[in-house]
Amino acid sequence: MTHDSSASPLIFGGAAQSPRAALPVLPPLALYIHIPWCVRKCPYCDFNSHTASPVLPEEEYVDALLADLDQDLHAVYGRELSSIFFGGGTPSLFSAAALGRLLKGVEQRIPFASDIEITLEANPGTFEQEKFVAYRALGINRLSIGIQSFQEEKLKALGRIHNGDEAVRAAGMARQAGFDNFNLDLMHGLPDQSLDDALSDLRQAIALKPTHLSWYQLTLEPNTVFWNQPPTLPEDDTLWDIQEAGQALLAEHGYAQYEVSAYALPGRPARHNLNYWSFGDFIGIGAGAHGKLSHPDGRIVRTWKTRLPKDYLNPAKSFKAGEKALTNDELPFDFLMNALRLTEGVESRLYPERTGLPLESLAEGRREAEQSGLLQVEPSRLAATERGQLFLNDLLQTFLS
Repeated sequence: MTHDSSASPLIFGGAAQSPRAALPVLPPLALYIHIPWCVRKCPYCDFNSHTASPVLPEEEYVDALLADLDQDLHAVYGRELSSIFFGGGTPSLFSAAALGRLLKGVEQRIPFASDIEITLEANPGTFEQEKFVAYRALGINRLSIGIQSFQEEKLKALGRIHNGDEAVRAAGMARQAGFDNFNLDLMHGLPDQSLDDALSDLRQAIALKPTHLSWYQLTLEPNTVFWNQPPTLPEDDTLWDIQEAGQALLAEHGYAQYEVSAYALPGRPARHNLNYWSFGDFIGIGAGAHGKLSHPDGRIVRTWKTRLPKDYLNPAKSFKAGEKALTNDELPFDFLMNALRLTEGVESRLYPERTGLPLESLAEGRREAEQSGLLQVEPSRLAATERGQLFLNDLLQTFLS
């Protein structure tokens, strides 16, 4: 599909739009690699993850990932990768040998930036010191460790396979293996969690000195065990107290909030995620992976891959399950849904640069959001106010009216 070139202007948020322009500069390019297996499916998890068999099909899956990538190469010719993210599932179930063959195959196809960030998600229950030293030797230079909580009863309620001691050891093992840049994933608003429980978890995480913390509230998602059998979650007043006290504690220890649920020490935000939220490009390979690629002629295409591992590994089936070229009336919301998650937003110039649409196409929604106190009155930036961050859905709705 080519970009819209109809003579009639499109309407978005009440403002007439010109046909979309070709993109003068393509955004940074990242690669997301999905490893869909876990030791056990957690009751809150709505990600595309599946319980692993005793022997994983590592070789077959790496072959499939590289073949999948081959089919996307035509769309990224001449570009380089700024970041790679291994997500899941539990990517650390894979051996260093398998991941090494995969990374070598990727680099043979797409050049790596000299300062590429390569992140691997891991769970404490899958940590092995020898394996993580080997991962670091491959060039993987950032870990994201799924802790969720350090408290035994909370971990049990969440269906986690590790305990608090293993979670603490995992951070130390990451540092000993040579990872000076790592994230800890931590949840709050857990079943029957008190303010003291939540702050205790957060203090323990801060004591481990990660460079980055993902700290987010447990939500009940459709198609999960918790959705069908909901646990008793804290009252709204307790959730609010946890959020306020936790953010103050993180700030006190030098962790700046740069996204709705992301906090980092100076200079340590996740570059892969920053690219995603600032409407950068990313190839998605693996079972159920999503991608978004911009083309010089102005087309911006989202793709998604076959979801079930058995289908993804079936040579008779296509890797790609679908794709969609974003239309002019879809692009503003798609862009803002990501950019406004960033606490500082993005420079206004990024909107026309990344979408091909004129900044004026946001004018009416922007005025309404500013008057409502949801968007900062700052011509050079698109950024939510503190109130806008709390009511992000309301803010986005102003650009749909």
